[in-house]
Amino acid sequence: MGRYARRRERVYRQIERDRAGGHKIPTWVLALILVLFLGGWLYLILGT
Repeated sequence: MGRYARRRERVYRQIERDRAGGHKIPTWVLALILVLFLGGWLYLILGT
């Protein structure tokens, strides 16, 4: 059980870090990049 407990603790610590924030790239920038990428992809597929 030691291995599972260590893994669970590691996942728990990572979730806590993610919730604390401090991200280098804001979420809205990532969302904008995703929208632009999908929009460009659709343009290539449907616009051709």
